[in-house]
Amino acid sequence: MISQDVLKKIRRIEIRTKRLVSDVFSGEYQSVFKGRGIEFSEVREYLHGDDIRSIDWNVTARMGHPFVKKFEEERQLTIMFLVDASASERFGTAGRLKTELAAELCAILAFSAARNNDRVGLIVFTDRIEKVVPPDRGRRHALRVIRELLYFKPKGRGTDIPLALDYLSNVVRRHGVVFLVSDFVAEGYERSLAVANRRYDLIAVHIDDPRERELPRVGLLELADAETGERIVVDTGSAGFRERYREHALRRAEERTRAFRRVGVDAISVTTGADYVEPLERFFRMREKRAGSLVAGGRR
Repeated sequence: MISQDVLKKIRRIEIRTKRLVSDVFSGEYQSVFKGRGIEFSEVREYLHGDDIRSIDWNVTARMGHPFVKKFEEERQLTIMFLVDASASERFGTAGRLKTELAAELCAILAFSAARNNDRVGLIVFTDRIEKVVPPDRGRRHALRVIRELLYFKPKGRGTDIPLALDYLSNVVRRHGVVFLVSDFVAEGYERSLAVANRRYDLIAVHIDDPRERELPRVGLLELADAETGERIVVDTGSAGFRERYREHALRRAEERTRAFRRVGVDAISVTTGADYVEPLERFFRMREKRAGSLVAGGRR
């Protein structure tokens, strides 16, 4: 049985994201992800009015008269969410947990996919595969995905991103769009990102909390590693310690950004302490421009 508290959270998320899906992100989703589904179909003879950029010059040279490439839009798109449910995700100091922010972001994308009759699936992972929801269509299925994100209680505490990406191939065997949602408090995942990105359209969604970047001055404070259980006592009254903490967080963020760039993975960065609409809009604008250039380039 799902508790009334979880049901209320699901309802609040649906209400909060409904306007964003219909008014803000519906057009962006359509233009970005439907554009990714355009594939080469066949070559046929040139007809009056055809776009000259679609001429296939190799075939034209062989046949002695113009031929053009014909493209078709792939009608079925699969959106997969790989969501990190490790212990470090069950943290939040700005009004909500990182897990709750992850669920809300996935809700926007899942409801956008439902409006476009695309399939949505879910893999929840920690240091093991925790839960799998096979891809399907419709609003009811999108609600199931959100319910699992809010209701499911994982058994593991650690994070194994390579395991999740490797398992993905068992669920989605063809090209799809994959949102990897995590705080990326892990090591050794760069190669797995590169491999997955060659097969899928992989997008990293990084979620953090303000206290993971900067500590307040509150005197002695006990900090615990949520995944290992290790505990230490620190003096937040020390300006030097707070500065070292901040610099360490900045270095970790820079290393993560460089890793994404090296393997060609686009990233969205959101925090529990700020609105997520602007980062999502920025991502969609960037992808829309790229999708337009890819389509134009493919038809030259």
